[in-house]
Amino acid sequence: MPQHRTYRHVDGEQIPGITRPAFIRNGSYYLTDLIIYADGLIDCWGLVDLAEFEEKLRSGWVATTLEEGARASVHHLAVWKFAEPQSRVTPETLLGEVRDEIDKLNDRPDSRGRCRAAVNGYLADRTEDRRQRLLDAYLAVPEHLRRYLGDMDSKDWPVQVLAVGIGGRMPRNQEVVTEKMHASALDYFAQNNTARADYAVRHEAFGPVQPQAAAITLTQTVGTKDWPENPGLLALRNEYPCPVNVCGVEYPNVDRAYLALSTDDKAQRQAVLSAENDRAAQRIAESTPRRPGWAEARPAVMAELMRAKYAQHPALAQLLLGTSDAKILYSSFDSLYWGEAGERGRNWVGRLLELIRSELAAEAAGLGPAGLD
Repeated sequence: MPQHRTYRHVDGEQIPGITRPAFIRNGSYYLTDLIIYADGLIDCWGLVDLAEFEEKLRSGWVATTLEEGARASVHHLAVWKFAEPQSRVTPETLLGEVRDEIDKLNDRPDSRGRCRAAVNGYLADRTEDRRQRLLDAYLAVPEHLRRYLGDMDSKDWPVQVLAVGIGGRMPRNQEVVTEKMHASALDYFAQNNTARADYAVRHEAFGPVQPQAAAITLTQTVGTKDWPENPGLLALRNEYPCPVNVCGVEYPNVDRAYLALSTDDKAQRQAVLSAENDRAAQRIAESTPRRPGWAEARPAVMAELMRAKYAQHPALAQLLLGTSDAKILYSSFDSLYWGEAGERGRNWVGRLLELIRSELAAEAAGLGPAGLD
């Protein structure tokens, strides 16, 4: 179903969230976004916790039952009446789906992930206790999501078969599991594991698909005049005060160099350099026309300025290398181009930090152009 990432700010912290469509019944039905946040709060025309959300489901405020002939609308878009309405969710399954989304937002296995882990546990040790754990894990998956436990053809059939065991009845259609069905399910997972192993071998040369280290967010420190003595990873931010020498001119940080070089008016460039602080420098730069072609060239210019920072400050280069292969999210209230905002921004600074980190890692490993003979 359609989803998109979002977030809300709480005491300067960005809380990630995700949306899913739902009907709110307030007199008539309104198709809107249910917003689920990583801290366990849900926005259903008002923030509620899980227990309160369950009550909203029970009361019908968040509607899973649609009445024949009832009026429904999407604000400013359309109005209609239900004819033969059918809902794919119940209060229980929608609550389970919301719990799953909270788990995923916190990088925890959701009910399907726990079920797949239970399958692997049963395949490794086919005891009655393991089978019961698998059945419990399968039944804990919201019913409308169980079909996604397998591929498009088999769906969750092999999982059901193993979960109930020989002689048991399949939860969906009450079919009795035979020895032949059980052997077929075991064969399905054996072939799956072989295919995964083959895929891993074929693609090993290209490296892992996902980062091995946890993502990090470099939060913007608005209004901070005095940086702490030990700023930690925030020293990777472009406004961190460390001199950057570019063509014989020393700028107080990367951001100031970028703002100054964005104009070819030498007087204004000097004014940006001499400004009392970064905010004043930004105001000056905003009042000055950009260089011709600046919009297209700016990622390359920023990359060179950031390279200069880490070349001229080895301790900061080591700090950047210490982030391993983590995805770097660079928050910015000023620019959705350079920063990210709940995945709405393009996060160019974060991406350039990852690029420069890989260049530093290649140099440290002797894998630069001269080392690839």
